[in-house]
Amino acid sequence: MARTAFAVAVVLGAVGWVPASGPPAADGPLAVTRSVLERSNAIVRDKGDRKQKLLALDALLNDFLDTEALARLAAGKHLDGRSPEETAEFLRLFRELFVRTYVQRLLLFDAPDFAYGGERVTGDSATVGTQIVTPRDRFAVDYHLRRTPSGWRATDILVEQVSLAQNFRAQFDAALAKDSFQDLLERLRKKVGGPAEAG
Repeated sequence: MARTAFAVAVVLGAVGWVPASGPPAADGPLAVTRSVLERSNAIVRDKGDRKQKLLALDALLNDFLDTEALARLAAGKHLDGRSPEETAEFLRLFRELFVRTYVQRLLLFDAPDFAYGGERVTGDSATVGTQIVTPRDRFAVDYHLRRTPSGWRATDILVEQVSLAQNFRAQFDAALAKDSFQDLLERLRKKVGGPAEAG
């Protein structure tokens, strides 16, 4: 992104969005996202070893990330006609891969600070604007969420306006243009470190 455009994005993020109904709700999408990010920071800054931190972050994000929605967005038409077993394994493998990717990005920044813009809520959908703040720069990260019976959950994450789900979609499209779905599953198994779990 050009520096001028990036500066505009930072200013807009700092001003934030004002929801039509007034201040953000205590259990609204902004509050939920802020809570998860702050708890993530606390875990990363804790004295535990890397493995312990990864397990703690995985448990925390399990309730925040709707990885099934992310997986279906990333897979698109490629899940059409798949058996229930193939679909279930793909969803499981994608969850492990996505959470690992997201967590490693958190750890890569070594517990950065976060800035919060605001929330836009339309029915059961919402967008929350945040920024990852490092000593040298800021990176816009927007969370798309939907309301579920258990609360607000993230269905996609955009880093500098690039969708992580769409990024995976491009990779899957390229892989499946030359290989089979079973080949893709095998690649995912290798990436997450092993064969499908029994049961």
